[in-house]
Amino acid sequence: MARVKRAVNARKHHRKILKLAKGYYGGKSRLFKSANETVMRALRNAYIGRRLKKRDFRKLWIARINAAARINGLSYSKFINGIKTAGIDVNRKMLSEIAINDPKSFTELADIAKKQLSA
Repeated sequence: MARVKRAVNARKHHRKILKLAKGYYGGKSRLFKSANETVMRALRNAYIGRRLKKRDFRKLWIARINAAARINGLSYSKFINGIKTAGIDVNRKMLSEIAINDPKSFTELADIAKKQLSA
């Protein structure tokens, strides 16, 4: 079996990691070992953050819809149930945008939900 010398590949790997660590403080941007640890942590946190962002935005939309629904005399769950049974298929992102930018339209939706719940 031939001996494998890793100089070129190791140098390439180190360069790649140090490029990702550019802008980090102190040795974390200059020394491979500490840069590698920091970059691995940063990439892991970025991966986790991309998933958390989706949850956070959904929570924000729900809070906005709930606030607007309560102004119109409904709780969030009753409002959502009312518009679902009325056959209105609007996602939470759009409902929150309507609640912020067009309160009159949201009031109309709330009235439809109330009618659907009372029927």
